[in-house]
Amino acid sequence: PSCVVRTLVEILQPYNGRVYDPCCGSGGMFVQSQKFVEEHQGKKDAIHVYGQEYNAKTWQLCKMNLAIRGIDADLGPRDGDTFGNDLHKTLRADFILANPPFNVSDYALNTEDPRWKYGVPPRGNANYAWIEHIISKLSINGVAGFVLANGSLSTTNKAEFAIRKNIVDAGLVDCIVAMPSNLFYNVTIPVSLWFLSKNKVARKDKVLFIDARSMGYM
Repeated sequence: PSCVVRTLVEILQPYNGRVYDPCCGSGGMFVQSQKFVEEHQGKKDAIHVYGQEYNAKTWQLCKMNLAIRGIDADLGPRDGDTFGNDLHKTLRADFILANPPFNVSDYALNTEDPRWKYGVPPRGNANYAWIEHIISKLSINGVAGFVLANGSLSTTNKAEFAIRKNIVDAGLVDCIVAMPSNLFYNVTIPVSLWFLSKNKVARKDKVLFIDARSMGYM
């Protein structure tokens, strides 16, 4: 939903640098980022867009969507599976915005993948694989904002618990925003926005929690 995308963009403020979405869909994150830059009198070419999309038709739609808006983007040579075939292996992004598909149970998991620095995610759910992939793509001062189902915050799965503990101990989790329910047309479950920061020096031992469940309106 555009309200969720807009919230992510307004908080991260991608004025300039490399913007990446590992599951970019039709390119909504990129369009909102471009609007943010223009609304704040920034230069149109101040951001450099990188994305990847699993579905071939959606990948084509994204290319068209960005082209008609004059947004130059590197979406890879074709569609591809972010876990099985990362098309931007060397990329380190300044801003990462994403709305990963929730609770994917069948994904390409290589237990030796260097992206699993904070622990190997479980085979039955890709939520924490998305989190670790996003962390692996952050530049030294990079920040990320993404959407996950609320269950990711309190899961008792041993692998997910270990990863969550490790990324919190590493000072990567900056803020969690609990959002109102029924934001998505096809999903009624409540979601949260996660914000990660690679260089959270001043507040390394703190995580900000914002309860925004009653702050929205339909």
